Amino acid sequence: MIQIMARTRDGVAVACSGCGWLSDWVHSRYERHVADEAVGGRPVTVDLSVRRLYCENPGCSKTTFVEQVDGLTVRYQRRTPALQQLLSAVAAALVGKTAVRLLPHLHQLVSCSTLLTMLMALPLPVLPVPQVLGVDDFALRRGHRYATVLIDVITHARVDVLADRTAETLTAWLRAHPGVEVVCRDGSAGYAEGIRQGAPDAVQVSDRWHLWHNLAAAVEKTVAAHAACWRAVPPEATPGSRNARVLQTHAAVHASLETGVSLCETGRRLGLALNTVKRYARVGDPAQLIRPPQYRRCLVDPYRDHLRTRRAAGPVATTTLLAEIRVLGYTGSPNLLVRYLEQGRAEESLADPSVRRLTSWIMTDPDHLADEPGTHRDKLTAVCPEMTALTSHVTAFAKLLAHHEHPTTGHAALAEWIEAVNGDDLPALHAFVRGLQKDQEAVQAGLDLPYSNGATEGINNKTKLLKRQTYGRAGFALLRQRILLN
Repeated sequence: MIQIMARTRDGVAVACSGCGWLSDWVHSRYERHVADEAVGGRPVTVDLSVRRLYCENPGCSKTTFVEQVDGLTVRYQRRTPALQQLLSAVAAALVGKTAVRLLPHLHQLVSCSTLLTMLMALPLPVLPVPQVLGVDDFALRRGHRYATVLIDVITHARVDVLADRTAETLTAWLRAHPGVEVVCRDGSAGYAEGIRQGAPDAVQVSDRWHLWHNLAAAVEKTVAAHAACWRAVPPEATPGSRNARVLQTHAAVHASLETGVSLCETGRRLGLALNTVKRYARVGDPAQLIRPPQYRRCLVDPYRDHLRTRRAAGPVATTTLLAEIRVLGYTGSPNLLVRYLEQGRAEESLADPSVRRLTSWIMTDPDHLADEPGTHRDKLTAVCPEMTALTSHVTAFAKLLAHHEHPTTGHAALAEWIEAVNGDDLPALHAFVRGLQKDQEAVQAGLDLPYSNGATEGINNKTKLLKRQTYGRAGFALLRQRILLN
C-alpha cells in the first residue's frame, strides 16, 4: 500500500466550526488516518497530523475544535471526499452484495452494511415543483402493495415516490407542493380524486396510450363475440394433433366442473394451472379452440396466386412451376417448393387468424400493415355490419389520438365519435364509451395537449431493474432512495 505522512502548518488561523471565528491558539495535536482512492492499483492511506484549537469567542458553545483540510478531511470521516464519492456512486448503482463484489477490483474493502448506510445518508436532489406532473403506480409486491412515482414530464426528472397509491396520499403531497398546473395520469379513479382535492385548478390529462389500450380490450371482446361471422368452419382435429389434445382437455375440464368439482380441484386432478382451467371453462363451444395449421412465411408465398392459378387449370409438373416462378424472381430451392405444394399451401386460402391476431390487424395503421394481412383483414371485417363499423370506429379514434385539434373542434370530434359508436350494436365499445364519458374532461385534454405518461412508464420500467438487483427484498425506504438518486 501507499502511506503518506503529512502535517498541517502552524500559525495558520482556522475558522471555528461552531461560530466561524478565526483562531490559531493551539490546544494540542493528534493524528488522523484517512483512506484515499487507489493509485496504480495500490490502496492509499494518509496519516495526517492536525491541530486542535481553542475557540477565542467567549460566547461560543465550543471550547475547542479540530481544523479540517479542504478536499482531504471531513468531520467524523475516515475517508477522503473523493473516495466517499466513489463508494457512494457504486452503492447507488449496485447496492449491497453486488457492490461489495465489485469494490475489490477498485482496491477497496467495504462491508455491505457500510454501503447501505452510505446510500441512505446521501442527500436527495431538491427539485422545484414541476408545472407538468406525471403520476403512475408501480408494484412493491404485485397484487398486494403498490407505490406511486411522481416525475417532471418536461425534464423527466424524478420528483418523489409515495408509499401507496391512495387518493389521500396524493392529495397531501399536492397540497404540500402547490404550483402544479397539469397532471398526466392513467384512468385511475383514485388518482383523479386525489388531484381534484389536492390541486383543483390543475388540468388532468388522461394518457393516450392507456386510452388506446382500453380500446384494444373492447375491440378484442367485439371480435370474439362476432367470431361466428368472420371465422370459417374450423378444420377437423386429426388424432394425436394439438387440436385433438385441446378438445380432450376441454371435455375433461367441463366434465369435472359439471359434477360440482371446483376450479382449483379440477386443476389438481388434471395437472393444469388454475388460469388454464379458467380459460377452458369460459369456452362453451370446443370448436372455437381448434386452430388451423400455422406456417411461417417463406420464399414461395409471393408466388402463391400464380401457383394456384396454374394448378387449377390442370396437372402441372413441379419442374415446370419451378421454372416459371424462377422467371418471376423466385430464389429458393426446389425442395422448398415441393414441400410447399405437398402441404397444400398453394390451394388453401389464408388461414383464419386468432381473435388476438385479428384484433392486432384492426388496431394497426393500414399503412404499416403488409399487403397480405391487410387484404385478409379487409375481407374478414366486411362479413358483417358490426365488424365493418368496428373497423371504422377504430380508424376514427386513431385519428383523434394522432392529430391534436383545437379544443373546441376536438371536443366536437370526440362527441361525434361517441355518438357514432352508440348508434351501432357494439356492447363492448359502449362500455368503453361510458368510461370515457365519466372522465371526459381528462380524455379531451389528453387528445388536445401534447403531454403523456410515456416518461413515467419508462421510469417504472427502470424501477423493475432496481428491484431485481436486490432480489425484491429492498424495503420501501431503500427503494425510494435508489429511484430518486438514479
